[in-house]
Amino acid sequence: MKKILIANRGEIALRIMRSAKEMGILTVAVFSEADREALHVRYADEAIFIGPAPASQSYLVGQKIIDACLLTGAEAIHPGYGFLSENAEFARMVKDAGLILIGPTPEAMAIMGNKLSAKAAALKYQIPMVPGTEEAITDIEEAKRRAQEVGFPILIKAAAGGGGKGMRIVEELAAFEEQMQLAVSEAKSAFGDGAVFIERYVSSPRHIEIQVLGDNYGNIVHLFERECSIQRRHQKVIEEAPSSVLSPEIRAKMGKCAVDVARSVNYTGAGTVEFILDENLDFFFLEMNTRLQVEHPVTELITGLDLVKEQIKIARGEKLSYSQEDLKINGHAIELRVYAEDPQHNFLPDIGVLKTYRTPKGNGVRVDDGFEQGMEIPVYYDPMIAKLITFGADRKEAIARMRRAISEYDITGIQTTLNFGKFVMEHEAFTSGNFDTHFVGKYFNPENKESTDADEALIAAIVALKSLKKKTSSAVIKTAEEISGNWLKNRTKY
Repeated sequence: MKKILIANRGEIALRIMRSAKEMGILTVAVFSEADREALHVRYADEAIFIGPAPASQSYLVGQKIIDACLLTGAEAIHPGYGFLSENAEFARMVKDAGLILIGPTPEAMAIMGNKLSAKAAALKYQIPMVPGTEEAITDIEEAKRRAQEVGFPILIKAAAGGGGKGMRIVEELAAFEEQMQLAVSEAKSAFGDGAVFIERYVSSPRHIEIQVLGDNYGNIVHLFERECSIQRRHQKVIEEAPSSVLSPEIRAKMGKCAVDVARSVNYTGAGTVEFILDENLDFFFLEMNTRLQVEHPVTELITGLDLVKEQIKIARGEKLSYSQEDLKINGHAIELRVYAEDPQHNFLPDIGVLKTYRTPKGNGVRVDDGFEQGMEIPVYYDPMIAKLITFGADRKEAIARMRRAISEYDITGIQTTLNFGKFVMEHEAFTSGNFDTHFVGKYFNPENKESTDADEALIAAIVALKSLKKKTSSAVIKTAEEISGNWLKNRTKY
C-alpha cells in the first residue's frame, strides 16, 4: 500500500495523513469548493477537486471519491468518520472497483449499521440488552401493548442512524401514540427508514464505549473503555479514558462483550461497541460504530497505540502484533471537542473568521485541528474546529492540564465550546465522577430543556441566515440573532 486517498476533510484528514506519512505512504486529499485553501489540501501529496461546497454534491458522492482514487493510482481509501465512513453501499462500491477500504467489510457494516440487526447478531453471544423489543414495530396498538409490558418510562428509537434522531422518551401511555408518530416521522426524514423499536428508559445513564481492533485472521482485542457521558443534543462533547466508575471486573466483562459483538460479524479493523451503564453499574449493549471515532485520541494516549496505523496495517493484511494480555492502561486522557457553537444559546452553531487562533502547548497537551488564524469556519459542515486532548498520570492531573490548556487556547471571531469545557472541568459533579448523560441539562443551564425538532430547525435556519452575512444588512442579521437567542431562552412560552 503505497498511496491512500482520504475521503474526508479537516482535522481527521490531517490526522490520518500524518500517520500515513510516518509509514512512508503517499496521501491524496479530496476537496470541495469551500475547502480549496484548507490545511488538509495543502498537506497532502496530491489533491483532487470533487465539486461544490455542499457535502451532498462533493464529499458524500461515492463515485467521485472512487474516480479520484483511480485517477491518482491510490490503492486504498480511508473514510475517516462522518460522510461515507459507515455507508455499506459505498464500501461495496470500493470493493467492486478493486480498491481497499480501510475499514470493516460491507457485510459487517450493514449488519451493525442497523440497531435491530446489530442486536440480533449480539444476542448470539448472550450480550446484555436493555429490556425491550427485538424487532421493528409499526402497529400502534401492538406497540402500546409491548410498551406496557416493558414498563414506563420507555424509549422509542429509530432502528437506523444515530445522533439522537428518531428518539423519544415516553413517560406514560397517554403520550405514547403521539410520540411514536413523531419518532417514525423523524426517522423517515433523517434516515429514509421509519422503523422504530422500544426499550426501557434508563433514567440516569452513563455512556461507555469500548474500542476494538480485529485483523483478517480472527484475532480481536479491546483497547479498554471511553466515558462519553458529557453530551449536548445526544451528541458527545467531552470524552475520557478510562472511565472513573468502572472496576477492573466490570471493565473485563464489558471488554469481553465488546470482543464478542465484533466476533459476531467477523469484524476487521477499528470499531467501537457502545454500552449504556445504569446507576447499579449494570451495562447493556446499544450499538456498534463501524469506523474510527472522533474521540479515538484518548485511547491512543492511554495505550500508546496509533489507531490509524493499526487500521492501515490490518487493511494491508498484517496480523495484530499483540494479544489482549499485552495491553495495559497507562494514565488518564480527556478530550474536549472545540466546536464553533454558542453554549449559552443551546449550543447554536456559529460561523465566521478565526480572527485569533493560538493553540495551547506544553507537556501532556495534544491538539488535533484543521484550521489556522484567518481561516473561515464554513457553514456547510460539522462545526468542530479542533479536538483538545490532555494526558496525565491520573485523572486529577489530566483535568488540571485540561484547565490550563483551555486557559491558553485563544480563539476570537466566533463563539466556541471552550468556556463550556472550563465549566465542566471545574464542576464538582465532573471532578468527583458523579455524573451522567443529563449533565448539561442538570448543571450547565437548567432552564434549557432537551432540544426539540423546532430547535433543530431554528438552528439550521439561523446558521443559513448567518451564511448570507455578505449579502444581508447587519441590522437584519442582528435582529435575527436576537430573535433566535430570545426564542431559545424562552421557547416554552411559544
